[in-house]
Amino acid sequence: MFKRQSPKDLGDEAETRALRYLERQGLRLVWRNYQVAAGPHARGGEIDLIMRERDATLVFVEVRQRKSGGHGGAAASIGLGKQRRIVFAAQHYLRRYATPPPCRFDVVALDGGELQWLQGAFDAA
Repeated sequence: MFKRQSPKDLGDEAETRALRYLERQGLRLVWRNYQVAAGPHARGGEIDLIMRERDATLVFVEVRQRKSGGHGGAAASIGLGKQRRIVFAAQHYLRRYATPPPCRFDVVALDGGELQWLQGAFDAA
């Protein structure tokens, strides 16, 4: 009998696919699923993948998956609230550096079977 995959399993598979793709592009994994809490009554943030480019740029990657490109697709599902939570987590992560390296926020969107890597998809402003 076929067992239906949970949303977490589907998300983990999408992250693994994105990770393998980015590694083939020359990026190196620094951290997977970096999480930070904001407080007892506030949502924290999570970064799916923290990668490093060959030039030492830190890349904070959000992985989004949708069954199809309808309704704007996976990339369009990252609203301002989600962006703020990712930036919050990135700022927390960067506290470990006396001088933070160059950074950017990328999105890997998986719509159906198609993967799209959006470099510099949003910024911290």
